[in-house]
Order: sequence, then C-alpha cells, then structure tokens
Amino acid sequence: MTNTPRIFGIAGWKNSGKTGLAVRLVEEFTRRGYAISTIKHAHHDFDIDKVGADSYRHRQAGAHEVAIVSGTRFAIMHELRGEPEPSFQEILSRLAPCDLVLIEGYKREPVPKIEARRLESARRDSLAPTDPHIVAIAADHSVEDTDLPVFDLNDTAAIADFIVKVTGLP
Repeated sequence: MTNTPRIFGIAGWKNSGKTGLAVRLVEEFTRRGYAISTIKHAHHDFDIDKVGADSYRHRQAGAHEVAIVSGTRFAIMHELRGEPEPSFQEILSRLAPCDLVLIEGYKREPVPKIEARRLESARRDSLAPTDPHIVAIAADHSVEDTDLPVFDLNDTAAIADFIVKVTGLP
C-alpha cells in the first residue's frame, strides 16, 4: 500500500452500469489481495444517516463534523453548511493508504477511466470522443464507433486485468 495510490475511474450516464461494475471490480481486486478504496460522486443530495439517530440529531443541531465509531467501522460526516463541494483532490487526500482508488462518477477528472454503457441507460451518446482520459469502453452491446479497447460490461476479470496494466499495479 502506498500514500499515493493509483487511481482509475468509471464514467457513464445514469443507469449505464457504473455501480455494478465498481462493486464487481472491488470484489475482484480484493480477491486478488489488493487494498481498494472507492470514491462515489453523487449529483444529488444524499444522506447516510437515519432521521432520529443520535448522529443525525448532532448534525441537525449544527455540528460541523460527526464521527460515528464502533468496533467494526467508523464514519465521519462533514456538513458543508453552504461551503463549496470539496475538490476530488481534497477527498482523495482524506483516504487512508491503499493500492488502488476506484472512482465512480467524476466524469471530468483527468484520470484514466473506462466508460460504462448499457442499452437501458438514461442517455446513449458516447462520452469517449470528448474525454481523452477514457481509455476503454465496457458495454452490454456491440460497440463499433471507437478505436478504444471494448470489453463486455460483465467481464470483470478482463477489465481488472486491463486496469492493472493501465495503472501499473504490481
């Protein structure tokens, strides 16, 4: 594990299969012995806390950060309270050392990424022609309009092998 982990992204439109691919890749890399962290960007308001929970009440009372700690995990919730969304680099700097950070979303970050495509996605137009950081495509259908490597969206092992090659994971 290193303090400067390798980074690889998964980009795509809503319902393109990003989350499923991310989960399968985490499972695959973990099975291979790598320490994996993930960063998921949400384009909407979200909450990981339950209404009425003690930590929720702390946030509602105005706490800037609330840490929940147990013998099995901890979480720190940071309320922006009108401050701008932190940059990708700020979030990355908060992660503990690991071998690889998989990012889901963050379409515009200048990191190598794979574009996920599904026939049922919200949009079908390709991101690859306008993003030089997209290095491959994973789709549930035939893709003819590219010179990039194309993978079956469900061929997790082949996609993981490609990520190892691109990022230089040992």
